[in-house]
Amino acid sequence: MTKLANLAAYGQSCLDWARENLDSYQSPMAVEAALASVNAYPNLNNLKAPQSLMVLEERPDRGRLLALGREAVLSGRIFWEHTAAGEGTRLGLGPKFFVKSSELSGEPRPKQENLPLGLRHLIQLVFEIYRLSEESGQDPVRVLRRQKMLIIASQDSINETVRLTLKTFSPLIPPENFLFLAQASFYGLNRQPGGDWYFDQNSPRRLHNHGAMAIQKIMDEQVFRQIAIGGQEDSFQYLRDWEFFKLLEESWDLVSYNIEDLDYLTRALDFETLGLAVACGQAGCGMVMEILGNNPERPIKGGMCAYDEVLGRDVMIESFRLKDIQPRDIRYLNKNFNHYPNPALVLGRLKEEGLFLPAVVHDQRLYFQPVQGDLNFLVATVFFTRQNAKSINSLKSKADVPSALAAMYAQDRQPGFLGLMDVFG
Repeated sequence: MTKLANLAAYGQSCLDWARENLDSYQSPMAVEAALASVNAYPNLNNLKAPQSLMVLEERPDRGRLLALGREAVLSGRIFWEHTAAGEGTRLGLGPKFFVKSSELSGEPRPKQENLPLGLRHLIQLVFEIYRLSEESGQDPVRVLRRQKMLIIASQDSINETVRLTLKTFSPLIPPENFLFLAQASFYGLNRQPGGDWYFDQNSPRRLHNHGAMAIQKIMDEQVFRQIAIGGQEDSFQYLRDWEFFKLLEESWDLVSYNIEDLDYLTRALDFETLGLAVACGQAGCGMVMEILGNNPERPIKGGMCAYDEVLGRDVMIESFRLKDIQPRDIRYLNKNFNHYPNPALVLGRLKEEGLFLPAVVHDQRLYFQPVQGDLNFLVATVFFTRQNAKSINSLKSKADVPSALAAMYAQDRQPGFLGLMDVFG
């Protein structure tokens, strides 16, 4: 089992896993040649099309779901998680949180319309909550003060992320409502023929994928908020694991967004799916995952939803565990965010069970890439889709730049959006 008490224990788990499972490979390069088999999902020969895939539009209680979703937002019962630790390496632009439309287009933009992508995500959420509050006859400021958010960035960019976020939102949202996490990076493992696996401190430090991010959340003193002590603006308060779990226990749903999702820029609040997650949580579910169809013209890799005959249930399997299954063969694809009803229960299971550690080789060193989606193996999970579901629309490479610019333009043209921007300066 993966040890999750702290980062050192997690690192030891990675080393132990390599020693136990990769003893026959004499070097990282030998592992690289066999990665498809090393990472392969054990029941690949027993997979069929999903059997319990729910179509959202076919539910008879859609009105109740909409009302439940609105209630959850207005009462501050949704824990909003924004993941922004990824680097835009395929864009050549650094952390995606700070990517601006002028950098994508190569043309100057007015200051008010040249927001970093991370702020665009957060402001869209505030904009829609503000609008919902007014429509519901509630004070928007009071509603916003009920919201709790966790923003996850890389260690290299966390300080600037904290500074920019709190500076932008201080007119409306108190700083204590924002929690942060600096996703840790790790040295690669190396091995000389006949020797033992070891962490090579001459290797580059790399992130261990979004599963490590989920693991890090449940450790002591990793999640933090900024506080002011003696006038020092950069003073951080690090939460004990039980303090973070207490916050989660107050929430009906933790929803994890990836800031590269472009559809979010004009629709941050999907009340029907928020209500669905809350309703599923009330029925004992621990995870809700939205399923999309892959784009047949430009199929992409990603989590594949399938029915596992051995387990007797639908599961979500990450692409690098699919061995010979190609992107064109993935019909049911996971969207880039997940809901975790009863989040304290879900992350409690993670703390007990840990996650599988898929291997990857970079720079002739061995790293690991546990995936957040593997939580579906630990808790009861509901998979749903929509009629005429669209393919994933996200900013991953230069091919996605036109879509990103179109989404940013559409966001700026929302009635009242740039007016709210005046509040943030």
